[in-house]
Amino acid sequence: MTRQTLSRRLFLTRSVALGCSLAASPLVTPVTMASAPGENRLVVLILRGGLDGLDAVRPYGAPEFDSYRGRLLDGAVPGELDLDGFYALHPALAPLMPLWKAGELGFAQAVSTPYRDKRSHFDGQDILEAGTASLDRAQDRDGWLNRLLQGLPGAEAETAYAIGRSDMLLTRGKADVSNWSPDAALPLSPQAEKLLDMVMHDDPLFRDATAEAIALSQISLGMAAASDDEDEALDSSGMMGAMQNSMTGAGKKGGLDEIARFAAGRLRADTRIAAWSVNGFDTHSNQSRRLPRTLTDLSDNIFALREALGPVWEKTAVVAMTEFGRTARANGTGGTDHGTGGAVLFAGGALRGGRVLGDWPGLAEADLYDRRDLMPTRDVRAHAGWMMRQLFGLDTGLIERSVFPGVELGADPKLIL
Repeated sequence: MTRQTLSRRLFLTRSVALGCSLAASPLVTPVTMASAPGENRLVVLILRGGLDGLDAVRPYGAPEFDSYRGRLLDGAVPGELDLDGFYALHPALAPLMPLWKAGELGFAQAVSTPYRDKRSHFDGQDILEAGTASLDRAQDRDGWLNRLLQGLPGAEAETAYAIGRSDMLLTRGKADVSNWSPDAALPLSPQAEKLLDMVMHDDPLFRDATAEAIALSQISLGMAAASDDEDEALDSSGMMGAMQNSMTGAGKKGGLDEIARFAAGRLRADTRIAAWSVNGFDTHSNQSRRLPRTLTDLSDNIFALREALGPVWEKTAVVAMTEFGRTARANGTGGTDHGTGGAVLFAGGALRGGRVLGDWPGLAEADLYDRRDLMPTRDVRAHAGWMMRQLFGLDTGLIERSVFPGVELGADPKLIL
């Protein structure tokens, strides 16, 4: 077997084969919590990988939809999954229909962050979590949820249960927050840990995230030990195979259920805000097989939260956001590529649901962004901003200046009862 030294460049190149795994993988899925005055609760789910909003909330009423997506669809007709005569739910989200009928589920189509054109998971997620129009990597960054806490009088950090070495950018900033992470299924041998440390040493972003994942993992890889000499070359293909297996194992539904139950326990007490990630939405290929599994995980996660919250669900609003949508047309490998406009999901007993919000831009080629993506017609930050305004009474000026700098909230979608 050929052995070669694994440089950072080679590591990143090989990682592309894992489906943009470093950005979309479950290496680090911290849960962040904070207490705040009042009785309303906010849960933020970051859907990592770029959810295909055109598949999750299907605009079957658009004449171009079948021609663009026919090969990805499962042959299902709207039927009981019809939402409003134009949109229908993906079959994997069918368990959420009772919430839709009860007014506890809603969506917004054709939304996005201000991020455009480069379509990088890393930058897209950073901008989503920072809540800004752009992101200067040379400056200190904080997240919009942290800035929300700074604007809430009396907001406090919750008690920490198990603390990793870094948190979500979404909650990073001056306000104290607390983190808890379930065990990450990252089985690395000591030699593999040493290799990752060497590869990532000069890149703080990758180094800190990798260090956290290793610190939270208690499982040994059991690989055949290589030399103890840290300068000895290791088999990079074997290393990447181990990483791929780790990432696959780490995204199991049981972990999401555990997260939802833990968060619900805190939300039933003093916690008012919780945030975590749901991974696996990068569907470059085999979307008809891969996306249903991830949407099922999302549906199950919402129901686990609802069940565990009990009566507190009536005071809870959930918003599920992604870094960007996906292309209007399917690609040649039965998937979709990184796009622009997408969808956001709302749920909760505090929600005025049963609606698909948004100004539909159309799917004719001339109506698409860059003639390939769903055209965004509203900033996703505006929906999140109105939700915070109505849940916590934040001043609209504070939201537009501080929480989401530069956003124009626009018309009130009246998301909260």
